[in-house]
Amino acid sequence: MEFSFLYAIPRTAVLDSFFLAVTKIAGSYGQLWVIVAAVLLVFKKTRKAGVAVLLAYAAVFLIGQYGLKNLVSRPRPCQMDLDFALLVDRPSSSSFPSTHSAWAFGAATAVFMQHKKSGIAAFIAAALIAFSRMCLFLHFPTDVLAGIVLGIALGVLANWITGRIWKTVDQRKNAVGT
Repeated sequence: MEFSFLYAIPRTAVLDSFFLAVTKIAGSYGQLWVIVAAVLLVFKKTRKAGVAVLLAYAAVFLIGQYGLKNLVSRPRPCQMDLDFALLVDRPSSSSFPSTHSAWAFGAATAVFMQHKKSGIAAFIAAALIAFSRMCLFLHFPTDVLAGIVLGIALGVLANWITGRIWKTVDQRKNAVGT
């Protein structure tokens, strides 16, 4: 059934080029979100969101990339159907979960929880990245869905941890100031 979904995605030169660009912008290991975090860290108003994005990114790396991918070890669609014409090099890593999707939705969630308007833009980018992974025949829909769920959960957790850090820092500043 998952192959049926992937095969049903329309393939045109324009769509292929667009989704290839989306995946490349995201980076091999979701580096786009590290850049977003770095930009957020520069400004005091967005610094808390930047820390949350970095925490979510690191958690996805540990739990998704090094944990679940190795534990589940599910082959990618492109590793199972070798006749499908790929636009990228055939990855050797496992498919489940889609860590591109997890990084994107983790970062989008972290941003959204601090800055709603920017977060909506981040969610749109995240959705495009997640869909690109299926369009390029690199992930099954359940890989992407698992990545989305993992990313949102880790984005919420990262935001909670960041909130606790900020609260502790504020309490220490107030204690020193009195």
